[in-house]
Amino acid sequence: MTIHRWPAACALAFLAAPAMAADQGTINVICGVQAEWCNLVQTTFSRTTGIKVNMVQKGAGEALAQLTAEAANPKTDLWFGGTGDPHLQAAEKDLTLGYQSPNINLLREWAAAQAKQAGYKTVGIYSGPLGFAYNTELLAKKKLKAPLCWADLVDPRYKGEIQMANPNSSGTAYLVIATLVQLTGEEKAFEYLKGLHKNISQYPRSGTGPLKNVSHGENTISISFVHDVPGEVLQGFPVKSVTPCEGTGYEIGSMSIVKGARNLANAKKFYDWALTAPAQELGAAAKQFQLPSNKDAKVDPRVPDIKRIKLINYDFEKYGKASERKRLLERWEKEVNAN
Repeated sequence: MTIHRWPAACALAFLAAPAMAADQGTINVICGVQAEWCNLVQTTFSRTTGIKVNMVQKGAGEALAQLTAEAANPKTDLWFGGTGDPHLQAAEKDLTLGYQSPNINLLREWAAAQAKQAGYKTVGIYSGPLGFAYNTELLAKKKLKAPLCWADLVDPRYKGEIQMANPNSSGTAYLVIATLVQLTGEEKAFEYLKGLHKNISQYPRSGTGPLKNVSHGENTISISFVHDVPGEVLQGFPVKSVTPCEGTGYEIGSMSIVKGARNLANAKKFYDWALTAPAQELGAAAKQFQLPSNKDAKVDPRVPDIKRIKLINYDFEKYGKASERKRLLERWEKEVNAN
């Protein structure tokens, strides 16, 4: 799938951009953020550098699976966005290339720390907290209260009203499992997931799927990133968000150069550019409200204030390991999804 739609809200920025540079080759990118942001990144980078960007959009779990399958003959040069755990797993599996960008010093501490942890095989480009979204009109119609805590979601009154993504294909959903394990311990977490399963209507493939379904009134509640909700509100959808009272995990959305990239020089140019403030500000321009990793990037007021959110001390090193992901997903498939 080649992404080519240009968001109308960014027309002025497009007109103000420099003239198209001379042809400088190509780069093949997997994009793990929402389509409008992918579009804007693709068009802006291509227009300002002359490098043609071939881009496909995939969830983090699907992207990792593709890089694993193509390891002997990579067709992708760079992986942009998506939750950090699968990026760390790709680094551990030696699917990505160590590259210390000269722009690493422009980043917030958590992004630079992730890069160092991974031997510079990945780097944080944004961050955002996990929570719930709900359709206010459907809640009122069904006379349901908005969930405020993880414990609320297993209440029988929410049977068939909740969606979360499939953790086999979605980094967001894997983050849900890893968060619960860290909050309660593994045994209690899986008992909880079994209870939650009874209330789940569907496990969409992508992490943004549940929220989109809630926005369109196809489901009532989603487990998703709360930074995705303001963009839905801007489009006029009756959606609100909350972060769970017990505490929650968060993502470090990441970027990685693929080992064996055929267009390595262009991949490094893209990587360096993506760490700059103007490049990271494209997220908010595309109505996406994660916290940019560049310290100088403007922070939109609609970005969730992490100072007001109870975040767990998420163990990216442990849950970023391929063996831990494989073990937890196998257990989820056997004990939760099979029932």
